Amino acid sequence: MHPALTGAAPEVLWLDDPLRPGPQAPLTEDARADLVVVGGGYTGLWTALRARERYPDLDVVLLEAGECGWQASGRNGGFLDASLTHGFGNGTARWPDELTALDRLGDENLAGLEDAVRRYGIDCGFERTGGLDVATAPHQVDELAELVEARQEAGHDVRLLDSDDTRALVSSPTYLAAQHDPHGIALAEPARLAWGLRRACLDLGVRIHEQTRVTDVTEDGAGVAVTSASGAVVRAGRAALGTNAFPPLLRRLRLMTVPVYDYVLATEPLSADQRAAIGWSGRQGVGDAANLFHYYRLTRDDRIVWGGYDAVYRYASGIDPAHEQAGGTHDLLAEHFFATFPQLEGLSFTHRWAGVIDTCTRFAAFFGTAHRGRTAYALGYTGLGVAATRFGADVMLDLLHGEDTERTRTALVRERPLPFPPEPFRAAGINLTRWSLARADARAGRRNLWLRTLDRAGLGFDS
Repeated sequence: MHPALTGAAPEVLWLDDPLRPGPQAPLTEDARADLVVVGGGYTGLWTALRARERYPDLDVVLLEAGECGWQASGRNGGFLDASLTHGFGNGTARWPDELTALDRLGDENLAGLEDAVRRYGIDCGFERTGGLDVATAPHQVDELAELVEARQEAGHDVRLLDSDDTRALVSSPTYLAAQHDPHGIALAEPARLAWGLRRACLDLGVRIHEQTRVTDVTEDGAGVAVTSASGAVVRAGRAALGTNAFPPLLRRLRLMTVPVYDYVLATEPLSADQRAAIGWSGRQGVGDAANLFHYYRLTRDDRIVWGGYDAVYRYASGIDPAHEQAGGTHDLLAEHFFATFPQLEGLSFTHRWAGVIDTCTRFAAFFGTAHRGRTAYALGYTGLGVAATRFGADVMLDLLHGEDTERTRTALVRERPLPFPPEPFRAAGINLTRWSLARADARAGRRNLWLRTLDRAGLGFDS
């Protein structure tokens, strides 16, 4: 084990919080509602909240298998990106004709999220810090320059920084250049954001039942029946599914996403001298420009949360708490941390954790309905869902209520990604892709035949 990890607790920093709320009672008897929401992460919470905001008379029930925000929504880095398309490059490749509209919708969505945080008094450390995409290899400088030029032509307020200007913002000897986006990224404490949404839902009359695992969703007359593991059933006119990386309740979706483990570290709070050694007065969210990338940010008490790089898929889409501390990824992350910030040698990590996220072959979320339009779903956010889940919630409500909106007219909403293959081809393809991406990073960005084939087919794997 890396020496800096010796005292790191195998716990999620964001969930290790004295303000963590107590659980809501599980569902123990049959119930009725106008809308039943399955999943108490961001997708489900936003759906319940937006339902009460948009349709104040709607009776809403939310069912969560554990506690709200305990999985991906409470374990991520807390980056709120305005992009709905998993970045400008992916949006350009897949939806070039409507990217201007999608970018505007993404900006409006992030502004709506910020407004909700203010209106409901959610204490989640929300900061409009902007972000840096840093180049740490020469070929990445050219790639960032092309990206910045394309984004500027599309009207984005971004600029390319050279190494000196980048290091003036955040000091690392590894930085060669950066794309600076001062407006399109915000930061928040992810678990507190989820808990704040939970409280807002409760205050608006949403009935939330935690420790209530849903096992089935079926048609029931003119509505749907949602059955829990205890046997209690909620009958409702409509259902919205936000189960993220966990096995979907609709058979048609079982090859559409795969669960990926993302690993994260958190340092002890930095001293004043350590902060001075790295600068970072703007507190920007940072990610590097490699295929296997790191993301990192400061917390309100000046820790560094450092994650990413080694997205791990388990055979047959396996999900198990034992995977959260398995393998050597935390050691690898610690090595990379001190290579990036050698001036912080001697700093210790206090927390090490992992979380499972869902990824799909087009990288951006997808949407749809079942049960003759009475059930809607949104999933496949591929690691960029902290803000986009609010948009997904509105899409599901549009679909469930038959509303023709600018959102539902987009190809982003109307189209579906290609599925992943069944095992053993799924694991073989994902592992070959991960190996190829690492090889491209080591070979000045040159993509091998496998990656070029995926590019032509519009397929991929990402975290």
